[in-house]
Amino acid sequence: MDLSIFKAYDVRGIVPDQLNPGVAARIAGGVMAATGGRTFVVGHDVRLHSRGLVEAMIEALVDAGADVIDLGLCGTEEVYFWTGHEDADAGLMVTASHNPAEYNGVKFVGKAAAPLRPDGMDAVRDWAASEAPLPTAAQPGRVRAPAHRAAYIDRLMGFASLEAVRPLHIVLNAGNGCAGPVVEALAERMPPQVRLSLVHGEPDGTFPHGIPNPLLPDRRQATTDAVRALGADFGVAFDGDFDRCFFFDGEGRFVEGYYIVGLLAQAVLRRSAPGTPIVYDNRMTWATEAAIAAAGGRAVVSRTGHVFLKRALREHGAAYGGEMSAHHYFHEFYSCDSGMIPWLLIAQLVGEGDRSLSEHVAAAQAAFPCSGEINFRLDDTAAALARVEDAFAGTGQREDIDGVSYSFADWRFNVRLSNTEPLLRLNVETRGDTALLAEKSDQLRALIEAV
Repeated sequence: MDLSIFKAYDVRGIVPDQLNPGVAARIAGGVMAATGGRTFVVGHDVRLHSRGLVEAMIEALVDAGADVIDLGLCGTEEVYFWTGHEDADAGLMVTASHNPAEYNGVKFVGKAAAPLRPDGMDAVRDWAASEAPLPTAAQPGRVRAPAHRAAYIDRLMGFASLEAVRPLHIVLNAGNGCAGPVVEALAERMPPQVRLSLVHGEPDGTFPHGIPNPLLPDRRQATTDAVRALGADFGVAFDGDFDRCFFFDGEGRFVEGYYIVGLLAQAVLRRSAPGTPIVYDNRMTWATEAAIAAAGGRAVVSRTGHVFLKRALREHGAAYGGEMSAHHYFHEFYSCDSGMIPWLLIAQLVGEGDRSLSEHVAAAQAAFPCSGEINFRLDDTAAALARVEDAFAGTGQREDIDGVSYSFADWRFNVRLSNTEPLLRLNVETRGDTALLAEKSDQLRALIEAV
């Protein structure tokens, strides 16, 4: 077994060389051993090899005497929801999200949809890689569907009240991933003045329009075109397993995820008690902190990564947590991330107010312009990080929550190693100064790329 498929949070590898039904079965055995569980939720994305991997997992779990709730084709957040809702011991989602077509992977949650304990991934890996035989029970387990599929849609609709909003038209691009059926179910629950237009809604593992990854500029055009052609108020595009959603304003322009975090914080705080904690990642912070303060919340900064955000939500009792990478976490959704809840909340925020999404975003951009995440693929990322540290040593206010951050009176930056890829990631922001933003971004780029 190629142990490189075991990452910090999940499993990802090339099918069938690294990840195949045999490996999937051993991963399932590892999850069972690590959790001691007897009831498991499983689901899979639209990739052509996903169902075969799931069936191998189900067989391994059932042979070991475990009961399995099989969701079939679904989004990652559905596995999170049903693991909590059904009081299952763990959930396994077979997906490679936005990775190339030859990849697949597995995402995990434990009891109550909480992340596996800190050493959980190590335990899964060690058992899977061992020579221990897959367990067998005298009495096999059973496989069933969830008790009430409507419960998930009910939970989503509970996050936003759209009955009193002004007329809205929203474009939603599923990218031929898993989101289409859920959008269609939600469309049936919309009030008459809220119109949803679904683009590339048919799940198709051949990905006829490319792997759905709206972080890539060339995968945004279909959403932009649909928003403009239909005169929609805003657009949303999902990745393959729709645990992330990406926003486009009424002109079809892609909205940097950083600004969505602040808007969602405001939307959640409208229905929360004063002083309610809101968690956010430390890559870019000023716009989010300002939005939280204006809405009467309490800002709690976290290290980047879904394990850390989920932990922070639970530890602080936070109502919402947001990452600029478009992962959004909600206390009332088992402190898990959802790609569906954000656009419902934004629809209510925009539909009840007198400002469009474009106007909301423009105000935040003017106050806190940002670089967006600049990624560097380097031979020696550690050396590049050291050059930045040496250049700014003894200046500004340093923060080491995740990577290295320096804050000054009118600008701030964070530089960090990626948790998932061999990349160095840079984010820069200023207080209303686009010229300073360009100057400091260029300065840091030169430091990072110096040879």
